[in-house]
Amino acid sequence: MSDEFGAYIHIPFCSKRCDYCAFATWTDRHHLIDSYVGALLSDIGRHAAGGMPVVDTIFVGGGTPTLIDPAALARVIAAIPRAADAEVTVECNPDDVTPEMMRIYADAGVNRVSIGVQSMVPQVLLSLGRTHVPANVTRAVEAVRAAGIPTFNLDLIYGGAGERLADWEHTLTGALALEPTHVSAYALTIEAGTPLATQPERHPDDDDLADKYEMADDMLSAAGLANYEVSNWARPGHECRHNLVYWHQGDYQGFGCAAHSHRHGRRFWNVRTPERYIDLVADADPAAVEAAGEELDAEERRMEGLQLQLRLREGVPEAALDGAALPGVVELRDGRWALTRRGRLMANDVSLRLR
Repeated sequence: MSDEFGAYIHIPFCSKRCDYCAFATWTDRHHLIDSYVGALLSDIGRHAAGGMPVVDTIFVGGGTPTLIDPAALARVIAAIPRAADAEVTVECNPDDVTPEMMRIYADAGVNRVSIGVQSMVPQVLLSLGRTHVPANVTRAVEAVRAAGIPTFNLDLIYGGAGERLADWEHTLTGALALEPTHVSAYALTIEAGTPLATQPERHPDDDDLADKYEMADDMLSAAGLANYEVSNWARPGHECRHNLVYWHQGDYQGFGCAAHSHRHGRRFWNVRTPERYIDLVADADPAAVEAAGEELDAEERRMEGLQLQLRLREGVPEAALDGAALPGVVELRDGRWALTRRGRLMANDVSLRLR
């Protein structure tokens, strides 16, 4: 279990909803932004006064956090009591990033940004329902560097309709040319309830996804970014501490509509819509903001922990898996079974063998 404590802030506003997105986001609620920021400040203040631990990591996600006035977002971040060396991440749409925005973020303590690149090929971006152009990614990275923000992640997605292997190689080459400290590369997944789910002709092919994953691992590793979680690569010292809180079953507090929390073995999540969140925070009843929750028993937590560990570079204890029956899929490292690259492609299947 992680010793670090995290805070997640959900910003539910978007200019356009991507075809593959199943997150709690809205394109028609921008008139609520000021009220939503006020609700976040009230909610955070209430938790801080109620004894919430000082946080080690903050992650502002969405949705599109860069749709919020940067000075307002800086006030939200500043309201959270945090350690002097806290990691503070904001997800950024490259179309929205400006040098002034990044300066305000840096002054607020933001030391990591995650830029939603997805692809460097215009027709692939269109197939994903994305609106930005690749040139804006370069401008965004230049603004991040000019502001002195030391760590940035490039978020990539492979497997979009019509994406050739050569297109994916072009994306990886373009991303690496920007010399990122961290890259997340995710296979396109089909989520129920999204427009993509109703269009099987646009669904990715498993063999194609495997080829693209292997290409990503080859190119990212050769550039000095080491795989530390199935879909994440980083230069030494630039691994995402906030995500490691999740992957190590640490505690975190979520703020905003639909935000999830985990405290003392219990998971819970806030009401889904921004209107409801704003109203319930205004009612001054912190418990009312919580929509539902669940508590895993000891065995469920143990198995969930193993499933998460399996996805990480360090793997699982030797006793947790009959690795000898999975040659080429796992390898023994310092008394722990860790996935090989082939095994990473089969992580879900391997997790079914945990004991």
